Amino acid sequence: MIDELLHASSGWGNFGIFFLLGTILLLVVLGFVTFAILAERKVMGFMQLRMGPNQLGGPWGLLQTAADVLKLLLKEDTIPKLADRPLFIIAPVIAFAPSFMVLATIPFTDKLQFADIGVGLLYYIAISGISTVGIVTAGWASNNKYALLGGMRAAAQMISYEIPLVMSLLGVILLSGSLNLNDIVAAQQNGWFILLQPVAFIVFLIAAVAELNRVPFDLPESESELVAGFHVEYSGFRWAFFMLSEYVYMFAMSALITVIFLGGWLPLPFLGFIPGAVWFAFKFSAVVFFLIWIRVTFPRLRADQLMEFGWKILLPVALANIFITAIIKELVKLF
Repeated sequence: MIDELLHASSGWGNFGIFFLLGTILLLVVLGFVTFAILAERKVMGFMQLRMGPNQLGGPWGLLQTAADVLKLLLKEDTIPKLADRPLFIIAPVIAFAPSFMVLATIPFTDKLQFADIGVGLLYYIAISGISTVGIVTAGWASNNKYALLGGMRAAAQMISYEIPLVMSLLGVILLSGSLNLNDIVAAQQNGWFILLQPVAFIVFLIAAVAELNRVPFDLPESESELVAGFHVEYSGFRWAFFMLSEYVYMFAMSALITVIFLGGWLPLPFLGFIPGAVWFAFKFSAVVFFLIWIRVTFPRLRADQLMEFGWKILLPVALANIFITAIIKELVKLF
């Protein structure tokens, strides 16, 4: 659909269409973030036998998150006297921008995608890695030992878990024969990859939670140890940028899991009359709920347990999955 719009115009028209569609996507993502936070609080409240937000903004506390956003925007923006001012200011932008850029390649349906890149999966992985630079920069620029420790933990964690995350995808790439996300969805016509690559799915899901810095892998922020970690010196809208990037990445990662392992917009065989967009939204929502469920259920790991689990368990399992997938694929060709 977007390609058709671009072919129908040229020059400044293309720029205008990209700008308009990008703005619409940004508003959709911001709406998701607003109500995902509310949903997370409500689900956590339900699972912990408490109410959660239920007063502000009508029934179910619908405007609680909107009030929180307004509060953050009105808060004073403070910069420590001894901080590295230019880096302190730019760090939240470096952390947030990639989280929005990766959405360009996500195919929400067969007709709704901003950029159909041949190496869309590689683009996602490469761009998302830039956020680590923003987090480390924030920790360094704050001139605070807790922030620096949080930044160092984040760098070690995100780099370590990116490796098994990428390795787990190689089995999917072997089966689909492509790095294009549309081709990966098309390859699941006869079976979702969560069924054909269950080990890869488990490894990817665990590594994805670690990449999102969410419980039980939230060591970069761990309030009880590092009083919020790398963003401890941030306040107001700059702090909001870090929180925004975390939830936008949750949106992007849930969408990526839906595309790679759950068949994207493809329906179940006997329910083909339901539109693809509805299927995508349903699967996407299930993944988001699961990420919230994990946060409520598990305690935080120790730093040494975190690193050992990534290098000594996830990486070998991901490598073994690659070899087994390659062997099975060759055996299928022979017989």
